[in-house]
Amino acid sequence: MSSTLPDYRQTVRPEWIDYNGHMSEAFYVLVFGHSTDEMMVETGLDSAYRAKTGCSLYTVESHIRYLNEVEEGAELTIRTRVIGVDEKKVRFTHEMHVGEPDGAPVATTELLALHIDQKESRSAPFPDEVKERLTDLLEKAPEWAGRSIGPVPAEAG
Repeated sequence: MSSTLPDYRQTVRPEWIDYNGHMSEAFYVLVFGHSTDEMMVETGLDSAYRAKTGCSLYTVESHIRYLNEVEEGAELTIRTRVIGVDEKKVRFTHEMHVGEPDGAPVATTELLALHIDQKESRSAPFPDEVKERLTDLLEKAPEWAGRSIGPVPAEAG
C-alpha cells in the first residue's frame, strides 16, 4: 500500500434521528454515499472528470452492517479502503466510527462499483491514471468484508 484516502467527517443532524431515538438507517447510507463521493474526488473521478468524459462510478452492490446505535450530535469519522480493482470495477469499504477511528466501528459497508459510460449506458474501462490511483490505494480487506446475510429458516405453518 502506497497511500490511503483521507477520512470523511460528518456530524449527525437532528433530522437524521428516527422514532427509536437514534440515527435512521437511511442516513447511514447518506453518510456512506458522501464518503464514496470523497473517494471519487480523491481518485480523479470528480465532477470535472464526469463533465469531460461522460463517465462515472455506479454502485451495483452494497452490504451494510448496523453495529451500534448513533445519537444526535455524534461526530462521525468514516475510513475508506479500496480492496479490489480491475479494468472496470472497484470494490471498497467504509467503516463508520463515532469520534476517531481507533475503536470498533458503529457501522460498515462494502460496495462494488462499475465505471460507466453514461452516454452508452454501459461499463467502460478506467483511464490508466484513475486505475493506477485506485491500485495505489489497495489495502487488505477487513475481516468482515465478503460477508452476506445468512439464511433464516422458514417456520412450518
